[in-house]
Amino acid sequence: MASQTYQLFCMGNPLLDVQVTNGEELLKKYDLKANDAILAEEKHMSIYDEIVKNYKVTYVAGGASQNAARGAAYVLPPNSVVYTGCVGDDNLAEQLRAANKREGLREVYLVKPGQKTGACAVVLTGHHRSLVTSLQAAEMFEQSHLSSPTVAPLVDAAKVFYVEGFFLTHGTPIVLALSKKASDASKVFALNFSAPFIPQFFGTQLQSILPYCDIIIGNETEAEAYAAANGLSDTKDLAAIAKAVAISPKSNKSRPRVVIFTHGAESTVLVSSAEPDSPKVFKVSAIDDKLIVDTNGAGDAFAGGFSARTSLMGAMCVQLVGPQFPWPKVSVL
Repeated sequence: MASQTYQLFCMGNPLLDVQVTNGEELLKKYDLKANDAILAEEKHMSIYDEIVKNYKVTYVAGGASQNAARGAAYVLPPNSVVYTGCVGDDNLAEQLRAANKREGLREVYLVKPGQKTGACAVVLTGHHRSLVTSLQAAEMFEQSHLSSPTVAPLVDAAKVFYVEGFFLTHGTPIVLALSKKASDASKVFALNFSAPFIPQFFGTQLQSILPYCDIIIGNETEAEAYAAANGLSDTKDLAAIAKAVAISPKSNKSRPRVVIFTHGAESTVLVSSAEPDSPKVFKVSAIDDKLIVDTNGAGDAFAGGFSARTSLMGAMCVQLVGPQFPWPKVSVL
């Protein structure tokens, strides 16, 4: 099995999402924004017990990069996508394995005995979602896992790499090594900003990885956060921000850098360093508000679909609870 070639290799923080609806009181109590993603601080730790005790919860396999990987695996041929991250030896990890298996995603987790798999409290209010993450085992990932007998052949055989920005909160040296390896071999390395706090508070880590990135994906709030953190004059002009990211220094000059910023139901902007003054704007086909069940995971689904060459995954995802896709599988390629 280890010798199987998987073209797309994804890495991130494996999490089990614990979702609740009508969470307005939770937003107030825990000082959360309606549409945001944060790492849990001490003041947030009681939210996990509270939502299980006082709300009807839905458990959904999560983790930004893992969501994107499942999305790509959903539409690509079998044995196309592999994912790694760190989990505990618990039931939460088993739930993640089951979800991955259903979509055809192979996982090669690093398992930490005695540790808990990470969890994310997902507080839904209308069409907004607030994410509060407790990483637990996810932040215990070790670089040596990538050179292990099982994983090393998968890394060497992959043609495209995808990593979530959240991983930079604890594993920047690991991402740096992987991105350099990809760049030196002229393979494609894609990074998702993931949340506004990444460019805001992990800007140094982000800038260290950027030279080795061929593809950058983000949404409008993440783009604005990048602009503010880097002193750009206009923090609302997505095309200008995308251009600034696209033309920043790049190690592998044989391939242009492509930057994609989504904006919900509004147009998606794409800028290539090959034509930085010619942004491409793609109109989004909005779906009926009544069909939107849950926007959690929509951006990850878009990223997974982009990796698999289809733009339909986000629209499919928001019509279901959490980062999931229709079953039985729907052909979208």
